Amino acid sequence: MEMQSQNAELKDSITNSIMEKMDEKLIPIIEENKNLKTKVEKLEKEIDYLKRAEKNDNIIVFGLEENEKSSYELLQKLKQTFNQDLNIKIEEYDINKIYRLGKRKRESNKPRPVLCSFISNWKKTEIIKSKKNLKTIYIAEDYSKDVLEKRKELQAKLIEERQKGNIAYLKYDKLIVKENNYSQEKRKREISASPSSDNNQPKKQQTVNTIKTNRSNAFDLMRYRSSSLSNMPNTNKNQ
Repeated sequence: MEMQSQNAELKDSITNSIMEKMDEKLIPIIEENKNLKTKVEKLEKEIDYLKRAEKNDNIIVFGLEENEKSSYELLQKLKQTFNQDLNIKIEEYDINKIYRLGKRKRESNKPRPVLCSFISNWKKTEIIKSKKNLKTIYIAEDYSKDVLEKRKELQAKLIEERQKGNIAYLKYDKLIVKENNYSQEKRKREISASPSSDNNQPKKQQTVNTIKTNRSNAFDLMRYRSSSLSNMPNTNKNQ
């Protein structure tokens, strides 16, 4: 029994010493792992920023008829559409690159979307602001797949906030919600409704009754005066 207890104590001491040495060796590894994670997160943010900056001057055009034979003809067609529908003139030096996305399918007559990249962001912003006036085509921002998935997930929440009367819109991959002060004031007005007709009715009746009372008092006064005059003695006859 003594040997067994000694063996058990020996095993515990050996195990503890081994664990302490392992912890001493693991501490710098764990610290290095944390630093690597921080660096990876920083690099991912930088890559995301670069991707966003790369697509910041781009638009995607949908529904533009596909019958051009070169990129130059495609550009001329897009220029003509923007000039007719939006009254915005685009020159060749405004465009950095333009091309169709994806491979053309013989079985499908649906035109492929067009990626148009501008030299400066102000021209793209001008087109985006006026895109509601487009008649034959539709344009959208150029987002990555991850951002498109996030925007798709936020659509239900976007509709819900707009139904509440709030000002809601998507900005990149985030939902921006602002309270509509006009709708709030309207709700307050509806809650604090004007006094009902039932409350006004007694006042009208009271006014009518007052008028009737005044009229009756006037008639009584006239009767009283007439009776008093008839009871007065006639001095002329006595003379």
